[in-house]
Amino acid sequence: MTIDEIRALVRTALEDLKAEDIVELDVKGKTSVADTIFVATGNSGRHVKSIANNVVMEAKHAGNQPLGIEGETDADWVLVDLGDVIVHVMQAQAREFYDLEGLWKVTIEERQNMQNELEGNLESDD
Repeated sequence: MTIDEIRALVRTALEDLKAEDIVELDVKGKTSVADTIFVATGNSGRHVKSIANNVVMEAKHAGNQPLGIEGETDADWVLVDLGDVIVHVMQAQAREFYDLEGLWKVTIEERQNMQNELEGNLESDD
């Protein structure tokens, strides 16, 4: 499957089970782990688990075996790793607390500037 096909499959699987506040983040160039990250909210642990399970089942049905699934037991936050696409399904409190959207808004240039500033501070301490 192409990445565009996987992205469309994920969005449909999330929407089919009424995931809320679906956000798709383009993280190409920000990490080598994935190109796209989805973040979605479920209204209970059972809902989160059902949404994530639907993503897994639809991916398997399309011939794209997930590389990993984490958090199914607690179901406060379930991660589904589909290779170039990672899906986070979270309860509202966890989503607000971890603020993944805010984390990934940091650009490469901002990260490099922060690193340079940190290195400069360390050198001035010597």
